[in-house]
Amino acid sequence: MRIDMNCDVGEGVENEHLMMPYISSCNIACGGHFGDATTIDKTMQLAIDNGVKIGAHPSFPDTENFGRKWMKISNDALQKSIENQMDLFLERLSFFNEKIHHIKPHGALYNAIAKNEEFATLFIKITEKYLKDVFLYVPYQSKIEEVALKYGVNIKYEAFADRNYTNELTLVSRQHKNALLVDENEVLQHVLSMIKYQNVKTISGDIKNIKAATFCVHSDTQNALEMVKYLHQNLIKLGYTIGETTNI
Repeated sequence: MRIDMNCDVGEGVENEHLMMPYISSCNIACGGHFGDATTIDKTMQLAIDNGVKIGAHPSFPDTENFGRKWMKISNDALQKSIENQMDLFLERLSFFNEKIHHIKPHGALYNAIAKNEEFATLFIKITEKYLKDVFLYVPYQSKIEEVALKYGVNIKYEAFADRNYTNELTLVSRQHKNALLVDENEVLQHVLSMIKYQNVKTISGDIKNIKAATFCVHSDTQNALEMVKYLHQNLIKLGYTIGETTNI
């Protein structure tokens, strides 16, 4: 079985060159929470050199909070910001003669469209023109999944290797002490449970069904490099291939 490992990159952590050999798709910050033409170009080149699928990582226009806090913003302002981010991303990508593989919203924007149908619909309407023959990474049983399928968008279910889940299959808030998973073997077992049994143990200790075709490790998790290397090496030992997947 093929397992897609993805990572949020181009976010100023400067570990992309170390992470790329162990992942198969990446989400490049395109100016909302971080990034400019220089960082986008540098990250795209690294992805190409390592055969990693290239995706856009748009965000609320909030560099101050790294896009991880809900932002009160008008629909028109959000549309303009996302369009500016996507247009910059695609402009830079055209210089490499490469195609965009997917779009994955970042941080608070990702969480908002996962929970709120109206906001999810707004996001799809804004990005619909960019989503032709492009995947949208979405969480399983989310509002954005429902809306995307309604609009005929190609989705790929995403789960998080380094984050704990609530009973509602949302990510535990980063304000909670147990939001992050950092023990490498615990992360591996977390991922294997989702791969083999399509379930996840929530922070409450319950077992919930979940589907995922791509798994994210955040590049700014404290031991991100060690974690992604451990996952890569052990998944291969267990007979999995790290690479492009179909959805589940």
